[in-house]
Amino acid sequence: MGLADYIAVAKEEAPADLLLKNARVVNTLSAQVEEADVAIYGGRIVGVGSYSRGRRTMNLKGKYLLPGLIDGHTHVESSLLHVPQYARAVVPHGTVAAVTDLHEMANVAGLEGVRYLMDCARPLPLDLYFMLPSCVPATSLETAGARLSARELRPARRWRRVLGLGEVMNFPGVLTGDADVLAKLDFSQEGVIDGHAPELRGKELNAYLSAGIGSDHECTTYQEAQEKLRRGMYIMIREGSAEKNLEALLPLAQGDAHRRCMLVVDDRSATDLLRDGDMDAVVRRAIRLGLEPIRAIQLATINPAQYFGLRRLGAIAPSYEASVIVVDDLRSFQVEKVFRRGRLVAQEGKALFSPQASVSEEIGHTVRIKAFTVEDLFLPVTRDTWPIIEVVPGQVITKKKVAKAAVQDGRVVSDTERDILKLAVVERHRATGNIGLGLVTGFSLKRGALASSVAHDSHNVVVVGTDDGDMYQAVKEVEERQGGLVAVAGGRLEAALALPVAGILSPEPLEAVVAHLEKLNQAARDMGCSLPAPFDTLSFLALPVIPELRLTDLGLVEVTPGYIARWSWKT
Repeated sequence: MGLADYIAVAKEEAPADLLLKNARVVNTLSAQVEEADVAIYGGRIVGVGSYSRGRRTMNLKGKYLLPGLIDGHTHVESSLLHVPQYARAVVPHGTVAAVTDLHEMANVAGLEGVRYLMDCARPLPLDLYFMLPSCVPATSLETAGARLSARELRPARRWRRVLGLGEVMNFPGVLTGDADVLAKLDFSQEGVIDGHAPELRGKELNAYLSAGIGSDHECTTYQEAQEKLRRGMYIMIREGSAEKNLEALLPLAQGDAHRRCMLVVDDRSATDLLRDGDMDAVVRRAIRLGLEPIRAIQLATINPAQYFGLRRLGAIAPSYEASVIVVDDLRSFQVEKVFRRGRLVAQEGKALFSPQASVSEEIGHTVRIKAFTVEDLFLPVTRDTWPIIEVVPGQVITKKKVAKAAVQDGRVVSDTERDILKLAVVERHRATGNIGLGLVTGFSLKRGALASSVAHDSHNVVVVGTDDGDMYQAVKEVEERQGGLVAVAGGRLEAALALPVAGILSPEPLEAVVAHLEKLNQAARDMGCSLPAPFDTLSFLALPVIPELRLTDLGLVEVTPGYIARWSWKT
């Protein structure tokens, strides 16, 4: 199969492998819709126009044919799905390619874990592209499973499907000239470098961009995004499960600078994938908010393709890959068929492939907790008042509160009447025995404990509870499953989702994972929890790069705006 063969089929001197007849082709290059046939050969589009010769023919009867959707920034791990099951979840929704920064896996298992997920993705009908995680670990204030210096990352830059350097969260390191941060940026200059710089403006923004950083997905206001756009950044308009910036930033996409904007999800939960979809849900919402349909499609196809240099994706034209989707109506945007390189891989919301989600021995045994007892969770009375982490509903930030704690037998205990509960973070990578202890308000638990090995960014085991015994039991349940989310009350397991893939992913199908999550959330509600997504909230309480108060396995951390962190106390 050579160039002469493609040319012959394009000239209709030879039949196409697949001929899609009577389509309304959405042309993302000209922002027009044209009635045409599309000839496909060798996995590529070779002709758009009037064609009649095809080994197989499919009559689309006037339905819309458009390029498959591209998610320019996502963390696969946020779905809790192993990569094969993630593909099964998103491909039927029209996602044919995604660019992912495997930051969470890297914090647990380093480059070996990243390579493992990349290998798992290779046989799937989903083009996954990778950005090297730039901040592993995110800080020195917690114990991670790996540490990736510039020297360790450099060889991976040559790996297949690696496009560049992932979101540079350590913008203070850029601005202060941290040697390792600058070394990572230096060897990435010829590729794509993604940014992560919330609220960075003025000369500090200029300095950040002078390091070759090209995009940002953290804009929350039109004014912030406009300034970054003017300074040369591509703006990733994020609409995920937790962070929703589409409505605020939509005017940017409606203006003349729309070619430098793209739609992304960043983090998408399994529940949202099942009930609402993936990138198709973001496109639908953009259209409902007033964005012209073809422009919304451009922001999810040709724009990310051009930013990332994916020159054979994002359009329907000769030489482009035949990774295309069929929809009946551009406004309702319900994906009916998905082709990947000319092969039908999903139809009517169902995957036409059966992914195998194996778990390697090494990646399946990453929870290593040093033996401890319930007494190790006791918090001795050392002060009159205590700093307390205050949950902000619907936000990942927290507030610092100071109050007296309940005391019993010379130790601090949970106070359900005032909703001041015990919180612990148990180190699980190196069996150090580190246990951070603190207090939190906002969960409203009346009994029991909730625990999770999904705890950004280092993914130690985090547990909140009303009783030290239940907290201890919850950690042991997570350990027994080699990772997971659990709810325990009265020493009894109420619900669980096992996450044996590095302690952060499940090999089970999407539907099963969502069913487990629903049972966990219901168990939490039955235990008195008032939060709509308690495990999501719990997962961020150990992240010491977001204000104001966090708990890691090393102790309580106070974080001020600008991500300047200092110890509130060490355990």
